[in-house]
Amino acid sequence: MPVVPTNRKAILLAIFVAFGGFLFGYDIGVISGCLIMKDFVNRFGEGPEGSRILSSSRQSIITSLLSAGTFVGALGQAFTSDSMGRRGSILFWSAIFTVGTAIQTGTGTSVVQITIGRFIAGLGVGAMSAIVPLYNGETAPKALRGMLVVMYQLQIIIGIFVSYIIDLGTHTISGSASWRIPVGLQMLWGLILLSGIFFLPESPRHLLGNGREEDARKVIAEMNNMPLDDPFVTEQMEELEYGIKAENEGGKATWMECFSTRNKLWYRTMNGMMLQFIQQLNGQNFYYYYGDTFFQSAGTQLSPYVIQTILGAVSVAGTVPALILIETVGRRNSLLTGSLLEAACSIIAGLVGHFTLAPAGTPASQLTSRNKRGGDTLIAFAVLHVFSFSMFWGPTPWVYLSESFPLRVRPKAIALGSATNWIWNFLLSFFAPRIAARIGPLILLIFFGMLIFGFIYVYLFIPETKGLSLEEVDEMYRSGVRPWNSGSWRPQLHEMYEKDEAAHRHRHAAPTATNGAID
Repeated sequence: MPVVPTNRKAILLAIFVAFGGFLFGYDIGVISGCLIMKDFVNRFGEGPEGSRILSSSRQSIITSLLSAGTFVGALGQAFTSDSMGRRGSILFWSAIFTVGTAIQTGTGTSVVQITIGRFIAGLGVGAMSAIVPLYNGETAPKALRGMLVVMYQLQIIIGIFVSYIIDLGTHTISGSASWRIPVGLQMLWGLILLSGIFFLPESPRHLLGNGREEDARKVIAEMNNMPLDDPFVTEQMEELEYGIKAENEGGKATWMECFSTRNKLWYRTMNGMMLQFIQQLNGQNFYYYYGDTFFQSAGTQLSPYVIQTILGAVSVAGTVPALILIETVGRRNSLLTGSLLEAACSIIAGLVGHFTLAPAGTPASQLTSRNKRGGDTLIAFAVLHVFSFSMFWGPTPWVYLSESFPLRVRPKAIALGSATNWIWNFLLSFFAPRIAARIGPLILLIFFGMLIFGFIYVYLFIPETKGLSLEEVDEMYRSGVRPWNSGSWRPQLHEMYEKDEAAHRHRHAAPTATNGAID
C-alpha cells in the first residue's frame, strides 16, 4: 500500500514560523502602555524635573519610527528573500529585530536612542510581516494553506494581547522595570525565533526556482514524512516543476514586472495592495486608540490598561474561528460578510455616539442616563466590530497576499502589499486623532463608507482561491474567469501535465517498438 502523506511537519513548521507574527503584534502593542508609565514619562518627557510630560509630538516620534522601519523592512525583504532564500531571510531579519529591541531596552534617557531602536526593530517587524505569509504560502499543503496563514494573524493578535497583559502587570512597578520588562521581553521572543529557525527547511518552490532539484525533493519528502523515492514525492516534484515553468516563462522579474499586463500581474498586485489598504481603514484601530474614551462615556472606571486588555481578548476570540472559516466559507465570502457586519457596526456606533455621548472629559458624576445608555450601546458595537474584523478582514487579506502571485514576482508583490499596509497604518495613526478631535464619533462614518467600498471592490475584483495550489491560483488568474464565477472554476493544470506526460511517454516508446520490428 502507498504511504499516505501526513503533512505533520509542514503544519508544525508553519505554526512555528507564524511566531514571527507574535513579534509583530507584541512590538505594536507594547509601546502604547509604556507611553503613559510614570518612569517612562520622567525619562523621555519634556519639562522640569518631577513634572515632565510626554508631548504629543514626542509620542508621535517614538511610535511612528516603528512604522517608518516596517515600511522599509517590508520592501527590503524582497531582496533578501530572493538572494538569501526564505529561510535565510527569516534568520537575518529576526536578528535585526533582536538588535533593535536590545537598543531600546538599554536606553537611559535618550529619546534619540529609543527611537533608533524602534526604527531598527521596525525593520525586522516589517520584513517578517511579508516573509511569514510568503514562506507559509509556499510550504503549506493547499488544503490547509489558508488556515496556516491565518495562524500568522492569530499570532499577531495574541502578541498584542500578551503585550497588554504584561503592561497591565508591570505598570505599577516603580522605576524603569515598569517599561524595561515589557520592552526587554522582545529580545526573548526574537531569540526563540532565531534558535528555532535553524531547523526550518528552505521553501521547495524557491529551491526549484533556483535549479536545486535534489534539495527540493528532500524538503518535499521531509515535509510529508515520506521516503525520497516515494511516487507521491516524485509526482509533487513534477507538478511543481511543470507549474513553475509555466508561471515563470519570461525569466526573472523586475519591480515593474509586478505591474505588467502579462498574466494580469498588475491586476493581482493591485488586489493585494487594495485589500491591505481597505483593511487598515476598516476602523478597528480607532477603537484601540479611543476605546478608553468610549468606556468612560458609559460611566466605567476601568483603566486604559484594562480596556486594552478587554479589546485584545475580543480580538483573540474573533481570530480563532477564522482558522476554520477561511477554508469552509472561503476567502471571498469572508471579506464580503465582514464588510457588511463591520459597516453595520460602524454606522450604528457613529450615530449613537454622536447623538448621545457626553463631551470628552465630562466627569462621571455628571453623566446622564442617556449618556450612559449611549455609551453602553457604542461599547457593544465597538466590541462586535473588533470581533468581526478579527474573524474576517484581519486575516483574509494576508492569505490573499500569500497565494496570488507567480514565483518570480512573489517576494516583490508581497512586499508591495505589506508596505501598503504599513504606510496606511502610519497615516491612520497620524491623522485619525486630528479628525476625531474635530468630528468625534462621526469619524466612524468614514470607516462605514470605506467598508461599503470594500464590499463592492471584493465583489467585482477578488476571486475565490480556496482549495487551489499556488500554481493553480496562477492558472485561474490567467484563465480570465470573472471573480463572481470563480467559486465554480476548476483548474486544468493537472490534466495538462498528465497529457504532456502521456505524449512524452508515447514519443519515447515509439522508437523502441520500431527497433523491435526490425529485429
